[in-house]
Amino acid sequence: MVKTFGAQYAGYIDMEQVGYGGIPVNDRWFPNERLIEVLANARDLAQLLERLGYDSLWTAEHHFQREGYECVPNVLLLNVYLASQTARLKFGCGFNITPMWHPLRLAEDFAMADILTNGRVIFGVGRGYHTREVETFNAPMQDGEANRELFEEQVEVILKAFHEESFSHEGKYYTLPPQVPYRGYQLRDITLVPRPLRRPVEVWQPLVSGSPRGIDFMVRNGIRGVIAPTSSPGIAEPTALEYSSGDLGN
Repeated sequence: MVKTFGAQYAGYIDMEQVGYGGIPVNDRWFPNERLIEVLANARDLAQLLERLGYDSLWTAEHHFQREGYECVPNVLLLNVYLASQTARLKFGCGFNITPMWHPLRLAEDFAMADILTNGRVIFGVGRGYHTREVETFNAPMQDGEANRELFEEQVEVILKAFHEESFSHEGKYYTLPPQVPYRGYQLRDITLVPRPLRRPVEVWQPLVSGSPRGIDFMVRNGIRGVIAPTSSPGIAEPTALEYSSGDLGN
């Protein structure tokens, strides 16, 4: 039974000359004063959704999109602003593209958003799919295996930071804390400051290929799944057969 309703806004500007016979995507190059329209659009949409009784608005992280299609680089920052312009609506991160972040900076920023909005921001993680975005941030995208390895280790670090009073981590990509002296002692562990007030943190991730490895990772870490527009057409049936809805989210 459907109990809640949400909408998604990927951060596109109002466009003309679209569709068949319109301006080709790669020929679109909008000035900054047009690209920033997405911030006012997001505010207006959030206020409309709240008046209509919606429960959530999900926004997407993208970078360098001078074509005007996906122009919000920091959904946590946007969602804190949107929460200040509304009273009840929740705001989903759909999604924070983790390979373009240091995991501890992402964990800190979400903790701040959780506190400042009184729990109205929903955390989401994704691996990315635009080479221009991910590779520009010096993270792998063309190498799918390396991208997945990095993402999985980053999520492990983020969950430790959220839920443990202090933690350490040693993996392929991160050694946390670094083995350095600090104030007269050797660092052995580290604490996220601040930590989210609402724990365990509800985490969402897009279901794209529906690979057993990907779904096992989500179930093992208690991550809820979103069947995204880019999901494989055959994803619904195998996931429904193998995992209960309680495992992948309501």
